[in-house]
Amino acid sequence: MAIATMGVVVLDCPDPQALAGFYARVLGGEVTSDEDGSALRQGDRVLLAFQHSRGYVAPEWPRADRSQQLHLDLELPREELDAAHEQVVGWGAKLLDDGGGDRSWRVFADPAGHPFCLCGVRS
Repeated sequence: MAIATMGVVVLDCPDPQALAGFYARVLGGEVTSDEDGSALRQGDRVLLAFQHSRGYVAPEWPRADRSQQLHLDLELPREELDAAHEQVVGWGAKLLDDGGGDRSWRVFADPAGHPFCLCGVRS
């Protein structure tokens, strides 16, 4: 029997409002902020939360000594992957891995350095 339910994934970062704005562009939703940080909401649901971290050091992918610790898999129709790639890079993401010969996924770092994948799924 579970003793808890999932609340929200919280990302440490140097600028919570800016990072929340990046993910709002990627996933949609509304950014709210208070003294504790920022959140990305869709309706009543909080998708992600962002908190300021003094001395934040971004993870590096793939490196064991500065590991990613977690990453987000964001799904979209496979035929939209190229366009989404261009959009997230335009919003400040950095391409880390283009998936090699596999055209169904790509790894990026968000503007604060957190890795995330755009995963193309068959529609």
